[in-house]
Amino acid sequence: MTYETIILDITNQIATITLNKPERLNACSLDMADEISDALDRLGDARVLVITGAGRAFCSGADLAARGDRPVTGGQGSYIALTQKYNPMILKLMRLDMPVITAINGPAAGVGCSIGLVGDFVLAGKSGYFLQAFVNIGLVPDGGSTWLLPRLVGKARATQMMMLGEKISGEQAAGWGMIYACVADDALAAEVQALATRLANGPTLSYAIMRKNILTALEHGLSDTLLAEAEGQRTAGGSADAREGGKAFLEKRKAEFKGA
Repeated sequence: MTYETIILDITNQIATITLNKPERLNACSLDMADEISDALDRLGDARVLVITGAGRAFCSGADLAARGDRPVTGGQGSYIALTQKYNPMILKLMRLDMPVITAINGPAAGVGCSIGLVGDFVLAGKSGYFLQAFVNIGLVPDGGSTWLLPRLVGKARATQMMMLGEKISGEQAAGWGMIYACVADDALAAEVQALATRLANGPTLSYAIMRKNILTALEHGLSDTLLAEAEGQRTAGGSADAREGGKAFLEKRKAEFKGA
């Protein structure tokens, strides 16, 4: 697939997907959702994924004006767009077998808020903000927002975001514990790069199992989670990285993980 709305770069085992429609504040069209989904299948030897936006926005939400005869609003059209395009993209991101960093360099609104919050590490610049804008146009949150937000910030704050439709700044989001960190705008790229490099040099298989087990814990009870942990430990314990980690510990040196 040739990408027209995103840029995919893989350098030093760090994959970066840049949402690249800056003239529309990177609004996520159906084509962009397709391209993101396709890119997630083409990460090759990457060991961490970074998602950011070109220009002055992360993602301003679904692109309501780009579809022509493929509308994303209006009852059945919205249902089809969500079930066939946006929802599969979100699920693929959540089930990815590597850490995900999202760099919020401006508004993350609507489905863009969901894409941003899927990150294991969400870093926002001080000009970044999160917005559940649906109520302002008589719609309801989607893209997994009603699943994500109560788990991140609790029912009261999630309800506030959804029903009042007010901007939550990067600083406020960090204060709520909704995101990993808020940093100065001019420091965002460097902070993301440093974190991505650290994760790319870590035990990738362990990270993948951690992501899976966190979802299990969020969706199931204690017994299921305990079993998932045991199964995950069995898998991780048989890896080359675990052997290297144990050897490095005994030799009192830093482990050199290969991601296998």
